Amino acid sequence: MSKEYLLGILTLAGINLMTVLGLSLLTGFTGLFSFGHAGFMAIGGYTAAMMTVNFHWPFIPALLAGGLAAALVSAVIGKVTLNLKGDYFCIATLGFGEAIRLVLDNVQYFGGARGWPGVPYYTNIWNVLLINVVAVIALANLIRSRHGRNMIAVREEELASQIIGINVFKYKMISLMISAGFAGIAGGMMGHYMTFLQPKMFSLVKSTELTIIVIFGGLGSISGSVLGALVLTSLPEILRAFYEWRLVFYGLAVIFIMISRPEGLMGGYELTPSSMKKLYRNLMSKRKGGFQSIGGGK
Repeated sequence: MSKEYLLGILTLAGINLMTVLGLSLLTGFTGLFSFGHAGFMAIGGYTAAMMTVNFHWPFIPALLAGGLAAALVSAVIGKVTLNLKGDYFCIATLGFGEAIRLVLDNVQYFGGARGWPGVPYYTNIWNVLLINVVAVIALANLIRSRHGRNMIAVREEELASQIIGINVFKYKMISLMISAGFAGIAGGMMGHYMTFLQPKMFSLVKSTELTIIVIFGGLGSISGSVLGALVLTSLPEILRAFYEWRLVFYGLAVIFIMISRPEGLMGGYELTPSSMKKLYRNLMSKRKGGFQSIGGGK
């Protein structure tokens, strides 16, 4: 494998991670499953491309515009759908994602179903890494804040949250808008990495892939989202030698994790400096205990 090939895989993993972080906030910490985040990526991607190609904006402001556009659209969608319970919200987001794709198929300003070539190449491993680090820090601080705790309370029990004075609809809306904004930024990065945008890049398959990554990494774990994005983005490339069977192996790997660890790889656990120190101390104490038992046996 060449260095450029590995950097390309890491770049794609970083782009996926940006959406997965937002989806983790919505699904893992607020308890709302979405199968329409590819639609928010499409909105962000086409908006960012329009800003750089047609209005000659710099890359970062164009990404922010894409994220803002996706967040505003999510506010409109959320106003209608967030009162739906259980699977109905999930089905509504699925329909939204497919509707966005079909609309873009027929908007000739963006090239329609043929796609939009000529998007400038601005995305690279370094700006993706920087954006990912900022997003992880921002999300971690949000989860530790009072607002993050309120979102977790909504996930655990909506009725009890309402009784103690939490505005359930408000925190669902905040979670959805932040999640969509992250997806919009990811869509902008994808467009400026592929240098091409086409509606079928943002199909239901993409939304399903993103949701699988969140569940695979572990609901309620930022560390799990990072690990899931790295593993499931790189796995099809690692299996490329088995071209005809690689997607079968990919599916089997996902099913194996779901059966053996239903809570995901991390299962709500976070890799923080304090948790790493605690894990190290536990391992060292077990090793010392093992040595002592061996010495006692002699």
